Amino acid sequence: MDSKKFYGTHTALVTPFKKEAVHFDDLANLIEFQIANKVQGVVALGTTAETPTLTPEEREQVAPFVIRQVKGRIPVIVGTGSACTTSAVKKAQLAEKWGADAILVVTPYYNKPSQEGLFLHFSEIAKATRKPIILYSIPGRCNIEISIEILKRLRDHYDHIIGIKEAGGACNRVTQMAKEMDSNFVILSGDDALTLPFIASGAKGVISVASNLIPAEVVAMVNAALANDLETAAELNRNLYPLFKALFLETNPVPIKHALFKKQKISNNSVRLPLCDMQPSNTKALEKVLQLF
Repeated sequence: MDSKKFYGTHTALVTPFKKEAVHFDDLANLIEFQIANKVQGVVALGTTAETPTLTPEEREQVAPFVIRQVKGRIPVIVGTGSACTTSAVKKAQLAEKWGADAILVVTPYYNKPSQEGLFLHFSEIAKATRKPIILYSIPGRCNIEISIEILKRLRDHYDHIIGIKEAGGACNRVTQMAKEMDSNFVILSGDDALTLPFIASGAKGVISVASNLIPAEVVAMVNAALANDLETAAELNRNLYPLFKALFLETNPVPIKHALFKKQKISNNSVRLPLCDMQPSNTKALEKVLQLF
């Protein structure tokens, strides 16, 4: 299974809202903005999409809408994770039915399974679909990470588990994964600010929040790094770092939605409770950084 199509920059799309509904016109415009600026792929129903606050009906509208809007021009990765294995299996099967190019499966949250439980959880999903699977390890939100031993076992059993979105913040873990996993296994950064050091350690791209707003700039940095032009990549990274940092002054996706609104890429900055508007001091700090872009 060709995993190289998932190298590069993949934008974790926000879900724009209009009052209490999904704003599909804004979402379509955002997708076209990404494609025009040559991102390698987009992610629907990820963390940045506020997926936990979307109703089941909305999730079943948003992902197919993204797939239809993209029209095969770039890969569409659909988030299908759940703390319930049965639910995660059903979501994976739906994503396959819709025509997703790959699925993104986060570690179960809240119930804190053992590593053996993680193996069994991901195994059930892998047995239910032949779509490429990208695992998602984010211990800051889920309190557990996928051990490299479990990654190797999963990869040995299921060749369509093709990669991982790594959001644990540790370059040494990326180095170890790159050393111990086979060369076709794709490691993607889950943190914009760590993308360059992760690529230097063996990653092949990023699932990016910042590229919602600055797709061309993130693509340029990632492409330079993947081409081993580290001098150019480092300069671009230094220029982008203030924004990477500012977009996490508060919980994602609150700052990126505010930034997109201020730059007139979406019609409003609304998020759904329990997320809420940024604190005034953080809003001021973000808007100061946005003047540079």
